[in-house]
Amino acid sequence: MAPMASTESSGNYGAEERAIILDVAAEAIAQGLEQRSPWVPDTSDYAETLRQPRASFVTLEMDADLRGCIGALEAYRPLVQDVAHNAFAAAFQDPRFPPLSSAEYPRLTIKVSVLTAPEPLAFASEAELLQQLRPGADGLILKDARHRGTFLPAVWEQLPDPIDFLAHLKRKAGLPMDYWSNDLEVLRYTTESFARPPHSQRAAP
Repeated sequence: MAPMASTESSGNYGAEERAIILDVAAEAIAQGLEQRSPWVPDTSDYAETLRQPRASFVTLEMDADLRGCIGALEAYRPLVQDVAHNAFAAAFQDPRFPPLSSAEYPRLTIKVSVLTAPEPLAFASEAELLQQLRPGADGLILKDARHRGTFLPAVWEQLPDPIDFLAHLKRKAGLPMDYWSNDLEVLRYTTESFARPPHSQRAAP
């Protein structure tokens, strides 16, 4: 079954590249079920566009409910290796969920989001920050001292109001929802996201 493309960001990857990226995520989970250890793809097996350092998130859903989500915000390894690492971690190391079982594997929807490099936003007040936000397009990274959190652009579907989006991001970072400080840092990124529905992975071990 062909992967379903989302509408997030303009596409840098063609249909074949998207399918390969989703194959890598699915294979990393399948090998994790078989061997209980991460799989590191050989980058020489992939096109140059998939060997470039990129940051990604892998989100797993089962019956429309979140089943795991792990990712990186900075690009420091080849895309296929980053996707494989995050897919394994989302399936077996997300502390919010027990490790994935073989019975669950065919029911997974696998989503991959490839991130652009984060860019800092300049603002002198919360009102200025809110005016710059682009609902549906922006992913945000919020930092303040030891506190840090991020929301992917997909979170706008649940929190379409910029005020709510920012408030819940503060809470995710461990801060009060009405928190404000002159030391607050916010960076923006976008994603190219695509997904594979259940029953399109190879047979579970």
